[in-house]
Amino acid sequence: MTGETTVRTAVRIHGRSTQRKALRALLDALPHHGGHLVVAGEPGLGRTTLLRWAARSFRAGPVLHLGPGPGGGAHVTAERLLDTLRAASAAAPVLVCADDAHLWDAPVRTALDRAVRRLSTADRVGLLLSVASDRAVAPEFARLPVVHLDPLAPAGAAALLDDATDGVAAPAVREQLLAEAEGNPALLVALVRRLSPAELRGHRPLPRPLADAAALAEVAGGAPSGPSAHARDLLLTVAAAGRAEDGTDVDAGLVHDALRHLRPEPGLGPCAGSGLGPCADSGLGPCAGSGLGPCADSGLGPRAEPGPGPWAGSGLGPCAEPGPGPRAEPGAGPRAEPVPEHLVLAGDRLRFRSPLVRRTVHATAAPERRRAVHRALAEALETGGHRLTGLLHRSWSLGGPEPAPASADRLAAVADRLAAVAADAAVPASHRLRATAYARSAELTADGARRAERYTAAAEQALLAGRPDRARPLLAAARDSAAPAAVRGRAEWVRGVTELRDGPVGDAHQSLLLAASLLAADAPADAAAAALAAADAAWAAGDLPACLATLAPEPPHRPENPAPGSDGPADARGAAAHPAAVVHDHRVGMRALLEGRLDRAGAPLGQVVERGRSEDRPQTLLRSAAAALLLGDVDAARSGGARALAAARQLGSDTLVPQALEYLAYAELRAGRHPQARTHAEEGLRTALRTGQRNTAAHHRAVLALAASIEEEPDVVARHVTAALDTARRHGLAQAATLAQWAAARADLGRGRPYDAADRLGLLVMPGPARGHFAVWRLAVPCFVEAAVLAGRHEDARTVLSDFADWAAFGADPQAAAQLARCHALLAPGEHADALYRRALDRHDEAGGDFERARTALLYGKWLRRRRRPREARGRLGTALAGFDRCGAGVWAAQARDELRALGAAPQGTGTGAPARLGLLTPQQLRIVRHVAEGATNREVALALGVSTRTVDYHLRKVFAALGVRSRLELARMVGEAEQAHEVQGARETRRVGSYEKTGAEH
Repeated sequence: MTGETTVRTAVRIHGRSTQRKALRALLDALPHHGGHLVVAGEPGLGRTTLLRWAARSFRAGPVLHLGPGPGGGAHVTAERLLDTLRAASAAAPVLVCADDAHLWDAPVRTALDRAVRRLSTADRVGLLLSVASDRAVAPEFARLPVVHLDPLAPAGAAALLDDATDGVAAPAVREQLLAEAEGNPALLVALVRRLSPAELRGHRPLPRPLADAAALAEVAGGAPSGPSAHARDLLLTVAAAGRAEDGTDVDAGLVHDALRHLRPEPGLGPCAGSGLGPCADSGLGPCAGSGLGPCADSGLGPRAEPGPGPWAGSGLGPCAEPGPGPRAEPGAGPRAEPVPEHLVLAGDRLRFRSPLVRRTVHATAAPERRRAVHRALAEALETGGHRLTGLLHRSWSLGGPEPAPASADRLAAVADRLAAVAADAAVPASHRLRATAYARSAELTADGARRAERYTAAAEQALLAGRPDRARPLLAAARDSAAPAAVRGRAEWVRGVTELRDGPVGDAHQSLLLAASLLAADAPADAAAAALAAADAAWAAGDLPACLATLAPEPPHRPENPAPGSDGPADARGAAAHPAAVVHDHRVGMRALLEGRLDRAGAPLGQVVERGRSEDRPQTLLRSAAAALLLGDVDAARSGGARALAAARQLGSDTLVPQALEYLAYAELRAGRHPQARTHAEEGLRTALRTGQRNTAAHHRAVLALAASIEEEPDVVARHVTAALDTARRHGLAQAATLAQWAAARADLGRGRPYDAADRLGLLVMPGPARGHFAVWRLAVPCFVEAAVLAGRHEDARTVLSDFADWAAFGADPQAAAQLARCHALLAPGEHADALYRRALDRHDEAGGDFERARTALLYGKWLRRRRRPREARGRLGTALAGFDRCGAGVWAAQARDELRALGAAPQGTGTGAPARLGLLTPQQLRIVRHVAEGATNREVALALGVSTRTVDYHLRKVFAALGVRSRLELARMVGEAEQAHEVQGARETRRVGSYEKTGAEH
């Protein structure tokens, strides 16, 4: 190192909008009433920063910073503290900030708790505490509302890094810093500070390990240590076991077995000296009371029913949670230690409360003891038949004063065994575990080419595990100019796929093209697959020339032997089932489709779909679903997507799950089943965000916006559109952007805003450089034609119909033929429109889909009403209303009700109409709504009801969100609809009762 990097001190707060919103709500309410809030998070997540932000933001009164005092606060009383707080808030509201309250002595915490309990909301005192979540929350603070701090999301961590370094970090260095920090802001800044400017810019190698013991201990506030040697061994064993589990919880039975290997003490029972509790001389057998045998009630072995044993219900015992129960007096007989406060026992699993503390415990341990713990874990795992995990721990146990040649040979042998076992599909192991094994094998490998190959394999497994954040630094480590072309090609392939799901798709396209060229000589089938993935990237970017160039006819290539670990012919299905055939047919069919040679696209794409019916590999099934979508075979797309989803889950391929859900959502959307599309997209969004796939998440958000655009949820549409466009614009996702903009326009059209809808859609569908994605914009043409006709832009509507007619003729969209007839009806003169509407409805009957058929019926009913054909109009509008209600299209159902009301035939309530929705409001909200509907201002409403204007504002915000309205005018219209519906219902009841009276009918 040549020095340290100076980190900018005035760094913005990143990724804490939810937490700041909660703090802001507390601050805003203080002028009216008091409140309390606890900010909890592991060390380094920014608790102090948030408290300082709140203190700077509070302007309504003084800010007090509360601490235990120089003497530990032993003489603080609740009365004295209460008097101080009330005096401070007498003239103005006061904010009290108490940082790191978990470090206070128990008497001080008790005094604060009693004072808080005796404060009333009228005292206008806001208490803001911060506590660390790497240990159990003190009981004095347990009843207070909590705001939790989680690690920063990848985008927030990247923004913080760029802010701290002015963006000068080299890309490879940036990826490794983000991976090592794991979303911890303080650790990220500490790692940057540790590097020299040359290291930060990539001119010198990074120190190893990047997050060393000193950096981790600095952020964690020191190295945690248990109260005894047993507790320290327990902490270190759990921390070491977690390395192979990526820091998640570990099997308590494994920890027990490892501790037996670590600290054998002859003369005692098999659990003696394990660090999990004494066993000897208890009078209850060799493991009695230790929590480690068949009689244990601790969860570290087979669980027994609680009994009247010496520690039952005490909150103690080897793995019991620390609790307030009575502790036995010294000398009362053998007793086990409680679980260290940094650990949690849940069932038969142990975990650290804080991943940072787990890493710190492992990194700061003495090297000899750390190796001994890994050796003990290896012996326990190998005894249990866990080959790969045991070998991993065996590799971590290596080191010490062996002669250099012997040590090198031993390391090389372990590296080769690790790589071989990780590549063995017969060994049960998750993708995450295989990634860890490959990476460790690479670390122990001296040969540059083999090391690069193993780092690449580790990155590929990390990507399959849904961890692109781990894949990127592994790929950076795999860069080696001495590696053969095939190894470098596979690394570029993995890098390109990573960027395709979570990065600029233009970069992904170039990486995948480079991969195809590097793989062409030695692995032509892999080269073809990489080229098809490059076409996927160009498709996502909306770059039609690049897509066509990438899909150019491939040269004939010689047969090859499949690479180890690749998908090769597995059984008697032979070459027809080989993924290379799927890749070839998909490539040929996709190019023919984009060239407009529709007659040549059907056969190869149909072959891809057909192969998917007998496949069980998720990648092949995903290709089958994609081909079915291109052909408009919605049922096959749903089947292929569902089978791909099941296969990905069964194999533990977390990275493929969001893609399968994306195809399922698109298939349901194309079939007009919006609720089902929404269900798949919601799950897909959660999974995509969890696995670090922002691009896939943007596609799911676009689907969710489209699904919500037919419902009465304008805020939901706006939220998903904004989020989808944010990622789409930064990563060049033209397809997701087009879908999101279409959703926003369709929401405008449904809410009776045709001019806004026509303006939005015109940019997407009209010829010109701003036209939307080449394969998506045609789907938005029917919406544009409807909006353009209503906005008086008939010529623009006619301009786009010729292209849409070609699309409908191809048959890839089951709804297109009916939509085309509807568009012609909208533009046709009166004498032709009637027949065109009927033809459109006939086509809908053939294609299915409630929503599009209801839209056509609505437009037909409107046309009939304006032609003074009320009876026919009433029938069509009633059919439209039923269709909209059936598919949950509330905003369109409102249009149908308005039309029926104009005919004097107010519809029955269906559960989604105005009366039903108003029935969801509270009595107070209903009173406010009625006054607002009569034209009263908020002040007038407040005076009439005897409440504050602020209360009226608060309730109106809730009402607008609950009813999905944006203006007082919409609210007044809804109240009018509800009252008219009640009047109609009342008139019906009157007529019915009168009929009974005249005829003598009885109930």
